[in-house]
Amino acid sequence: MARGAVLGWLKIAATGWNVTSSPIWRFFQTPKGLLIIVLALLVTFAAPREGFALVAPGLVTAVTFAGAIDMLMLRRIRGVWEFPSAAVLTGLIVAMVLTPHEPWYIAACTSAVAIAGKHIARTRSSNIFNPAALALVTTFYIFNTGQSWWGALPEITPFAFMVLVASGTFIADRVNKIPLVLVFLGTYFGLFTLTTFLSDPGKVAEIFRPPDLHAVIFFAFFILTDPPTSPVRYPDQIVCGVLVALASYAIFEWVGAAYYLLAGVLVGNTWEAWHRWLLSRQRLPSPAT
Repeated sequence: MARGAVLGWLKIAATGWNVTSSPIWRFFQTPKGLLIIVLALLVTFAAPREGFALVAPGLVTAVTFAGAIDMLMLRRIRGVWEFPSAAVLTGLIVAMVLTPHEPWYIAACTSAVAIAGKHIARTRSSNIFNPAALALVTTFYIFNTGQSWWGALPEITPFAFMVLVASGTFIADRVNKIPLVLVFLGTYFGLFTLTTFLSDPGKVAEIFRPPDLHAVIFFAFFILTDPPTSPVRYPDQIVCGVLVALASYAIFEWVGAAYYLLAGVLVGNTWEAWHRWLLSRQRLPSPAT
């Protein structure tokens, strides 16, 4: 065995190891891999402002619980062990939205709800709802959780906001969801701008300031564009973007709940799932007559 290992190393040394062909390298070139890098970068910027000791418990437990539960579920479903990349992303988003002042078990429970929702509320091809959004709305009513969106880099520096926009644009472009982002943001800010002329501007002034401004940018680029739950075709992206903006605006105005953006995307997810179901019905062969 030792002789075989030595020969293997000699072969690598003789032929050279092409790192670009490794599975890890290829993974981090995919949208999921790139998004993990981008969110890790945002955490690196945001954590010093919040305090590493404060954000670490929720961040670690959210990612660990999401990854472990999803890995076990994937093993049961597919019969093989897989790296739960989607669950890692879900855990990161959950932790970056929840206030770091929540106990660590709140982040863990929220991640667990997210993964459960991913595997329960689904069609044959994909999950219906964005897992992080569904879990954050659900646990708001269970634990009365707070949401600070600290991972969106609020109130740090203008440079941090530029990093958020640049990294978000990069990811949205990679998943081909730029129209969805632009239509949503245009409709969203258009509705709130119109409101400032029709009623007391002070009631919606927070929308245009941190942390709400940073939150909606983070939401638009990293939650709204979730590939399994958002449209692919440009016309559908336009409809979905308008619908999510209208729903978010209505929930903010009529309910005033802190999760108005997340509830808005759940409305968009529902519409997209219904739209996909209609298309699948149209593609079914007509019964023989």
